[in-house]
Amino acid sequence: MTWRILAAGKPALVYAKKGIEEYLKRLTRGAKVELVYVKAGSAEAVSADLLSRSEGTYRVALDERGKAWTTGEFVKKVNAWEMDPGVKTISLLIGASDGHTEELREKCHQTWALSPLTLQHELALVVLLEQLYRAYSIKRGEPYHR
Repeated sequence: MTWRILAAGKPALVYAKKGIEEYLKRLTRGAKVELVYVKAGSAEAVSADLLSRSEGTYRVALDERGKAWTTGEFVKKVNAWEMDPGVKTISLLIGASDGHTEELREKCHQTWALSPLTLQHELALVVLLEQLYRAYSIKRGEPYHR
């Protein structure tokens, strides 16, 4: 299974760039992760681009209006997705500063709130990658998650 993370706008914060690089490097051991940056813009333009680039994949919108999952719930979802022969690629969609459109949220299979707070896309990306790494650490029985 492949994880495709689609995020609006390239990170500018130095510490976010370093965090993204670090977790992508760590994830090479346990998961196949593709990170694609789309051009930042209005919610409508970015959402249309995210939908187009995630066509035919299992879509998860990251949005503060979504359902908050515990780490354990996320690991269970990862296990279920990996066992589902219909799920080859999961697209995790991080929108522009204006968020996602209603159309995008309706076309996603899941909407996940990393936090009830609105997060800057760069920080959301670091948190997302850390949670992916944490999930795969748990699956491998490593002590990182403690």
